[in-house]
Amino acid sequence: MIPYSYKSAGIDRIETEDLKDKIASFASITHDNNVVKSGSSFAGIYRLSGYTKPMLISSTDGVGSKLNIATLLDHYESIGVDLVNLNVNDIITCGAKPLFLLDYISIGKLDHQVIEPLMRGMAWACRAVECSIIGGETAQAPDLYRGNNFDIAGTIVGVVEEDAIIDFNEVNKGDVLLGIPSSGVHTNGFTLIRSVFDIDNKPSALFDHYMELGHTLGEELLVPHRNYYLLLEPHFNNLKAIAHITGGGLIGNLPRVLPPGLAAVINTDSWDSQPIFSMIQAKGVDIVEMYHVFNMGLGMVLICEPSKADELQGAMQSARIIGEVVSQIDDRRVMFNPAID
Repeated sequence: MIPYSYKSAGIDRIETEDLKDKIASFASITHDNNVVKSGSSFAGIYRLSGYTKPMLISSTDGVGSKLNIATLLDHYESIGVDLVNLNVNDIITCGAKPLFLLDYISIGKLDHQVIEPLMRGMAWACRAVECSIIGGETAQAPDLYRGNNFDIAGTIVGVVEEDAIIDFNEVNKGDVLLGIPSSGVHTNGFTLIRSVFDIDNKPSALFDHYMELGHTLGEELLVPHRNYYLLLEPHFNNLKAIAHITGGGLIGNLPRVLPPGLAAVINTDSWDSQPIFSMIQAKGVDIVEMYHVFNMGLGMVLICEPSKADELQGAMQSARIIGEVVSQIDDRRVMFNPAID
């Protein structure tokens, strides 16, 4: 009788330890002087200094079924970038500086050709915003994930002085909405995208070249989720609210930064959406559904006093005035001009 072992059950301990060392190497290149090297090897330690009344701000999220596209194309760096950027964008809505990332990867079988590019992408994105990777978990679950399937999630922790938190309760009627372009679909709506392009049944659709895109569909869908920290950080003190336009689109996310009794009116002619959105709509998706699911070309919406709008638009040249805050007159929190329904 052949004795049972972890390896015979599907997990190679030696390969696991080798990959852990490589993951640690990627993480180490993101460390700053606040990462404490000594201490417990079971937990990351970060020294918080230089703040009077620090408030820790955190976010946890994953990249959803965009993973399916990355797996079909065997391209993973951009997914690592996505994981960092989407979480950083969430915490900067409070005016926070990103400090460190904890990642979680669950996979059927450890594959260097998957894990290493993922970690490389995370390291690139973290270094860009001076954020450290101080820990995480890579779990093997061969009974849960078949073939090349896996899942990934991340937690970002940031900090902001208590008196500098961006508080949407200061938003008033007449305040201006500034839209900041997205880099494309970012990390939302991929279940619908896969359906309308029939990608699960016809993966070759990812290699179709579109003149309006200037490249293949697969290349477009793997464009990384844009990170807005470096662009917005110098202007935090001039902003009353920041909405990260993720799942739920403008309709679902803008009300999260509007006090009760207020609504937003958006001029849909004030910015140009990327071609991918009109391509998706042309497949038969209703325009209202589009605005409920996708960012429609705007990755962030900022709210500021009217007197600050021109200054901010000049400093952030890609910013566009897209509307204003008004009194709520019915059950709608977001209205469009011209109307989309």
